[in-house]
Amino acid sequence: MTSPAPFHRLKQQWREGRPTFGAIATIPSLPTVQIMAQSGMDWIIVDCEHGPIDLGMAHAMITATAGTPCVPLVRIASNEPWLAKAPMDLGAMGINFPMVCSADDARKAVRSVRYPPDGERLWGPFHAPFRWGISMPDYMAGIDDDMICMITIEHVDAVNRIDEIMAVDGIDIAVIGIGDLATSIGKRGQPGDPEVQALVQKAEAGILKSGVPLGGAALNAEMGNAMIDRGYVLIALGFDWSLFQRGIAAGFEGIRR
Repeated sequence: MTSPAPFHRLKQQWREGRPTFGAIATIPSLPTVQIMAQSGMDWIIVDCEHGPIDLGMAHAMITATAGTPCVPLVRIASNEPWLAKAPMDLGAMGINFPMVCSADDARKAVRSVRYPPDGERLWGPFHAPFRWGISMPDYMAGIDDDMICMITIEHVDAVNRIDEIMAVDGIDIAVIGIGDLATSIGKRGQPGDPEVQALVQKAEAGILKSGVPLGGAALNAEMGNAMIDRGYVLIALGFDWSLFQRGIAAGFEGIRR
């Protein structure tokens, strides 16, 4: 298969241990994604878990990355094959599965992104080949290898089972979701709490030991650089709304009001 070059660049960077950067798009807006994709991001996660984004808008947002090296991924609302199916058929090159808390959850995610006999993805990729400028036979020939299975470790149960989860074959990257991780132990809104940080460190160690690439979110450059030093290769710079807020705040900086 003549596979999408941006996709292979992204996976190659992960294999080489080079960090990649992106953001989570929660605003249902094609122009917003175009701006983000044209601004140097390696990937964008279209957020169908927390954002008010339907499938039609998700399709438009996926398509809005065309002409750039930015790889479109989609976060679904639950670890269910039927939720993963349509975004892949619309051209997403990866699915972000939330709340993976066990080896069974991980296997379910892996099988959702691959066709039989290796998985349970149902056939119907009518629009994906158009997004990537390839034929249907070429898409089918290599998509099982190309599709990214991204799991999120964001619950104390997942951290306690990190070794069994990461032993599942077929996970392409594991992301630590510190917000829900803190919430799962009654520390909502307290990512810096020592107990939360201890869980993050345990998750990091388990993921890195497995050899699966590690991802997470950075609130600022200092945090991002520290994460790179610890082995992160996927770093979210924020949400679209938070990036806009920071830009507006920077615009007001120094202005007498």
